[in-house]
Amino acid sequence: MPTVFQRYGARRGAAASMANASRAGELSAPVVLMVSGGADSTALLLMACTGALNIADGRGPARIARERLHVLHVNHHLRGEASDGDEAFVRELCAREGLPLCVEHASFANLGGQNLEAAARDVRYAAARRYVRELCAQTGAPRSAARILTAHTASDRAETFFMNAIKGSGAAGLSSIPRRRNIIVRPLLDMTHADLIRYLQVAGQSWREDESNQDTGYLRNFVRHRLMPVAGERNANVARNVSAACDILGDEDAFMSQLASTALRSCVRRRASGLIVLDASRLAAAEVAIARRVVRLAVRELDGEARLEMRHVEAVLSCVAMGEGSVTLPSGIDARIEFGTLALRTPAEREGATAGWLAIPGRLRVTAGTLEAQLLEVPAGTDPIALAREASTPAREAPARMREASPGPCETSTPACEAATASKFSGQGLSPATSQDLDRELLSASLRDAPSCASSATVLIDAAALGYATHELPRLAEDQRWGASGSQQPDRDALRLWVDVPAAGDMLCPFGMHGRSKKLSDLLNEAHVPLAERAVTPVLRTTPGGAIVWAAPIRLDDRFKCTATSKVLVKLAFRHIADVR
Repeated sequence: MPTVFQRYGARRGAAASMANASRAGELSAPVVLMVSGGADSTALLLMACTGALNIADGRGPARIARERLHVLHVNHHLRGEASDGDEAFVRELCAREGLPLCVEHASFANLGGQNLEAAARDVRYAAARRYVRELCAQTGAPRSAARILTAHTASDRAETFFMNAIKGSGAAGLSSIPRRRNIIVRPLLDMTHADLIRYLQVAGQSWREDESNQDTGYLRNFVRHRLMPVAGERNANVARNVSAACDILGDEDAFMSQLASTALRSCVRRRASGLIVLDASRLAAAEVAIARRVVRLAVRELDGEARLEMRHVEAVLSCVAMGEGSVTLPSGIDARIEFGTLALRTPAEREGATAGWLAIPGRLRVTAGTLEAQLLEVPAGTDPIALAREASTPAREAPARMREASPGPCETSTPACEAATASKFSGQGLSPATSQDLDRELLSASLRDAPSCASSATVLIDAAALGYATHELPRLAEDQRWGASGSQQPDRDALRLWVDVPAAGDMLCPFGMHGRSKKLSDLLNEAHVPLAERAVTPVLRTTPGGAIVWAAPIRLDDRFKCTATSKVLVKLAFRHIADVR
């Protein structure tokens, strides 16, 4: 996006810019002219040789040294002898002007679903970039100082504007053809096709005509021969006026894109291969114009080939506003609202299942195995620290009762449990003594379910340390214990942990190090975790990108350990894939 000085002050600063450019050797960088042999590109070649052009190098309109000029012609072989005639014409023109010429030959036997016009355009630009790389390698000039010049005019720009309007487009499409995109520059956008025809006629220079340009079956030709003449009847300067509007739209679109990029950075909670997690509440609070662009930027980051339509973006934002729902986007990208976040996943990421939410209570399959979470209320008179120590004791050291296979908490056949079941269905309450016995029985049964394999593990953490309201935790534990549906709060307020894999820069405060921090990568190295397994080691966090709670099954974070005052615990169990039946 150009500044005021870059757009309007180029002429005044031409001398200084030229001196700076000379010191950097930029004035020796190659300038490649894309010449098809038509009127517009033929005029571009003559103007580059004899006149001044603004090639966006800070000098404004200026002469280009002859030794910098190179010509590229792409023979598409789509019109038989006519295509060969175009090539011969360009060869003759370059020989007469003394310009080096590169000719590329293209074939379109397999378009792969792409329309011919777009495929031919891609071939031309790819050839131009290759040619620039070769020339810069030969001269030692910086590639950023090189230029690729095309002969697009105000007429082309107006036609593209109407084409995109007919097909349906946002500000980016209505901005039409930009004056510059990286090293590609269009110096003739202030002139119309008619202006260039007159220029060639005065110069006595012939040009080639493409008979396919008369076929109004193509949208561009329809706009050129049917729509533009009608608009020209009301305003003869319609092409220039539309081109000026495109400049305004392009500048404002670039500015909005910059704002959207900033908004995207503020919304991102987690990034991984094939995954972007956004803060749904922040996105919902953003202006609609920015939010639309944020969604498009996020999808483009996952898959640059995904073509979003307005209906796709609107569907995603509708889910964001409602706080629930999912949408399947082009290229199979899944957009889903989960616990107050918008998760965008590619099909490959979904198959790998490298990240997701673990509800409490709940179960989540990950690449390395299975994670389970459960809420446990500490019975009166029970030491939470002793419970945590017992749950995390290795199988070979654990008491015999922890190694014995046992049914789950709701299936434990004890007098207390039978009494609880009978009470649940009869509606009769339990005595305080019986209720306390039941609590201990259920908790013991839960601890007996701890995985016994060395590659699996169970830990107990303080639920309050996760940041949830302390007064709500006993009720949630009670709901879970009696099989109730759980909290009536929306999903974004439910208990959960984010699960993904190690990321660069991950830090935690390992249990037993008294609050000192350590890199997760160092911890995995000390634990002798094979390199192939480190990439799939489950990492449980408070939120996407938040504090690490547990690197399963390696180490718990000290900030989430049980304390003597813990009232409600979260039991986390990891079963390695080799142990999952």
